[in-house]
Amino acid sequence: MSQTLSASMLLAVPLAPLAGSVLAGIWGTAFGGNKIGRGGSHTLTIAGVLIAFILSAITFNSVIFDGARFDQSIYTWMEIGGLKMEVGFLIDSITAMMMCVVTFVSLMVHIYTIGYMQEDDGYNRFFSYISLFTFSMLMLVMSNNLLQLFFGWEAVGLVSYLLIGFYYNKPTAIFANMKAFLVNRVGDFGFILGIGLIAAYTGTMNYGEIFAKLPEIQNTLLPGTGWLLVTVTAICLFIGAMGKSAQFPLHAWLPDSMEGPTPISALIHAATMVTAGIFMVSRMSPLYELSDTALSFILVIGSITALFMGVLGIIQNDIKRVIAYSTLSQLGYMTVALGASAYSVAVFHLMTHAFFKALLFLGAGSVIMGMHHNQDIRWMGGVRKYMPITWITFLLGNLALIGTPFFSGFYSKDAIIEAVHATNLPGAGFANFAVLAGVFITAFYSFRLYFIVFHGKERYDQNPDAHHDDHHGHDDHHAHDDHHGHGHDAKPHESPLVVTGPLMLLAIPSVVIGAIALMPMLFGDFFKGVIHVDGAKHGAMAELAEKIHGWVPMALHGFTAAPFWLALAGVVVSYLFYMVKPEVPAAIKSAMQKIGVYQALEGKYGVDWVYENIFARGARAFGSFFWKVGDQAIIDGAIVNGSWKLIGRIGQWVRKLQSGYLYHYALVMLLGVFALMTYFVWLNK
Repeated sequence: MSQTLSASMLLAVPLAPLAGSVLAGIWGTAFGGNKIGRGGSHTLTIAGVLIAFILSAITFNSVIFDGARFDQSIYTWMEIGGLKMEVGFLIDSITAMMMCVVTFVSLMVHIYTIGYMQEDDGYNRFFSYISLFTFSMLMLVMSNNLLQLFFGWEAVGLVSYLLIGFYYNKPTAIFANMKAFLVNRVGDFGFILGIGLIAAYTGTMNYGEIFAKLPEIQNTLLPGTGWLLVTVTAICLFIGAMGKSAQFPLHAWLPDSMEGPTPISALIHAATMVTAGIFMVSRMSPLYELSDTALSFILVIGSITALFMGVLGIIQNDIKRVIAYSTLSQLGYMTVALGASAYSVAVFHLMTHAFFKALLFLGAGSVIMGMHHNQDIRWMGGVRKYMPITWITFLLGNLALIGTPFFSGFYSKDAIIEAVHATNLPGAGFANFAVLAGVFITAFYSFRLYFIVFHGKERYDQNPDAHHDDHHGHDDHHAHDDHHGHGHDAKPHESPLVVTGPLMLLAIPSVVIGAIALMPMLFGDFFKGVIHVDGAKHGAMAELAEKIHGWVPMALHGFTAAPFWLALAGVVVSYLFYMVKPEVPAAIKSAMQKIGVYQALEGKYGVDWVYENIFARGARAFGSFFWKVGDQAIIDGAIVNGSWKLIGRIGQWVRKLQSGYLYHYALVMLLGVFALMTYFVWLNK
């Protein structure tokens, strides 16, 4: 174990953002008297995240180049029997990579927020929240046990609730954060069941100890069923990932979460929270390799998400929602890779996606600022000449997203497609179709967004909502129509350096990180001893090794492969539809409306309707029934109130018998004697 990985240094990584969050949350808000102001709040939180990033980079260097490892308990919370509940760190290659990604993207978001939120009344509170989010995510990825993982898992859920509902007086934001919270609780119920099964059958929550005991339980059946314990456990854990990483049908919360300010879209939905499920499954790869059923389930769920959520991106007009559906689709790609036992490829795409998707979200935020907080792409156009830095960085992010050869997204996305093609699990045929069709769809809606926003006729002065104080679902910055000193009718303008700087810094890895990391992460020793694949049963990675021999040959071959031509077709069709013949998509929309297809897409396949009208209303109906009938009528009415009323009535009846007249008592005695004689003479023969 390397001496450079000291416990104190590792503790400083999550605690530095936590300290910044606490200081800004207390001294930077009305709660603590707002003693440090805006400058103090953003300085402290940025300093905390910067410290975390520097220490993460040092840790990464030690782990990757010096072979350092760290796996030990920091604090024992409690011990029940032989079950220890601890706070501890496991620092290996996947953790070190995640630490760098989380802290770097968070740092960019923090800096970007200075410009984006400069006129918002909740400026200091927002910085506190995003710094707390960074702490929570770091605790999640650095954990060496399931208890701490679950703590981080729930903590990021809590902070995302606070961030999505940041504008707490806005009904749509309140609905969105409740939706995110409740949908994630459904997934987390499955997740905690999986953790409980592991703790019950292995007697530990430490990763290393769990993996060591897996051979003992791999053939164990769940009592009372014919199901393998490892299969049930793996699926339960993945249900948690379905909620956190927004997989069908627990995906419904993510598009609505765009109600929060734009910087959190990058922080939550690009690089961090939504990738937690992908990280967890990769970390638990020794468990998943024991169950082909679980892998097949993951493969199919990921395929559905990758294909059908991408289709929904085509009809969106809110700039952030288009990118949100893109995130859903790309998370589907990562999940498909997990199902194909290509865990390293999934994590590779997680990393590349983090950079270019954060770039796209922050680029969208820059456009929103330049368009005076209009988010509807129908009222944009020609923005390129007014916002050159935003334009070029957004274009680079788009090229990475659609898998253009030599861009980072190409290497990870094409590796996923090849891995799926190589797998033979049930559902592989559908998965292969889904990931290939998804290439065309992604390219189409991504460049639809790009062309409508940055090219064509300027439409920013035609917005019918331009003069309304109600932003109609957009970011409510409690500002007026002259936000940043411009009226809604003013021309777009480039964002300040504090906003464009992070865009330029994110653009660099969006272009080059795929080529740099391709061979070490997929075929080198990067994940050696961290990710486990049973090559005898699952040969996708072995087949990939035969096909991929370097970043240059892979990119050159990519120009001749089907994904490239599908992506090119998507871009060309998008250009023709929205730049040359805009009447064609209008005619298609009209035709789709007549047969109900457009309405189905607009209704998100009815998933939201089912949640809101069946599950939500059904749950409320059940609750009302048990409240009115069970609680008020039976418990309060019949048992509690009924008991004392019955006693009171019996008392009233008995009181009437106690008249005080002797002849009444004599009559009762005679009736009693008569009843006894009747019983013994006539009835008891």
